[in-house]
Amino acid sequence: MRLADRTWPDVPEGALVVVPVGSLEQHGPHLPLDTDTVIASAVAEGVVRALDPATALLAPAVAFGASGEHEDFPGTVSIGTSALEHVIVELGRSLARWAARVVLVNGHGGNAEALDSACAVLRHEGRDAAWLPCRHGDIHAGRGETSLMLRLAPARVRLDRATAGASGDLAALLPSMRRDGVRAVSESGVIGDPSGASADEGDALLAAMIERARSELRGPS
Repeated sequence: MRLADRTWPDVPEGALVVVPVGSLEQHGPHLPLDTDTVIASAVAEGVVRALDPATALLAPAVAFGASGEHEDFPGTVSIGTSALEHVIVELGRSLARWAARVVLVNGHGGNAEALDSACAVLRHEGRDAAWLPCRHGDIHAGRGETSLMLRLAPARVRLDRATAGASGDLAALLPSMRRDGVRAVSESGVIGDPSGASADEGDALLAAMIERARSELRGPS
């Protein structure tokens, strides 16, 4: 299933390659910096497991994304939208030399612009490339992401540090976030409230995200 585990003669012709795309950015005082990458990788793995094992492969994650709005918090590493777009275009071009289809599973909303542009370039060049979002209903480091991490990496969650952050509609917060960064609306970096998070809820969220991604990948019936 994992591309990195194969030797070259074991890579099937016409493979479908699923690539998780995440970020390294603050997720409040209670979640690890690679939360988006962990979630994207889990969804991507679930999608691959549901596909034909003879042709579907899980690639290593792209672990850095466009996270400039979080750069006021130590630990965040952002390569920006244009650099990420370039990385995805070159990745897609290289994969398409032997893979029939490339699907990117994105765990960070800030990557969307780069993924839209990169996939448009790849498709214009005649390559089969698409991306799917991980939709969990959480804005940032709230109950949804905390539940998912309690399911996927419980030893790395610091619930004793969990705190509610900015509340309200994302559309109302976005102008300030884009102009001044996340710290302008939330000193903790949390947007939402992690209270009530649980591994059981994370398990249900993960299953729903995998099924949604599978449905989007299949397209209309």
